[in-house]
Amino acid sequence: MLFHVEMTVNLPADMPEARAAEIKATEKAYSQKLQNEGTWRHLWRVAGSYSNVSIFDVEDNETLHHIISGLPLFPYMEIRVRPLCRHPSSVRDDDS
Repeated sequence: MLFHVEMTVNLPADMPEARAAEIKATEKAYSQKLQNEGTWRHLWRVAGSYSNVSIFDVEDNETLHHIISGLPLFPYMEIRVRPLCRHPSSVRDDDS
């Protein structure tokens, strides 16, 4: 199943810079592992904000929830998830 996921990060203003850098480094490694596995298909930054738009390819809702809640930045995120399905006017026969 494909999911469109919007994530906006809101780190506390009083979070020590070293702690923020540590969380971000762990987050980067986690997300790149999922991208290399093909689970996190696309990742785009939203210009002008600490946000991203992502496409996930997972078995089901529960799997997506497990992945998202495992993100090191999860406690500091506002997240919006939308399931995707094929559009009848698509010129593609697959999800590429």
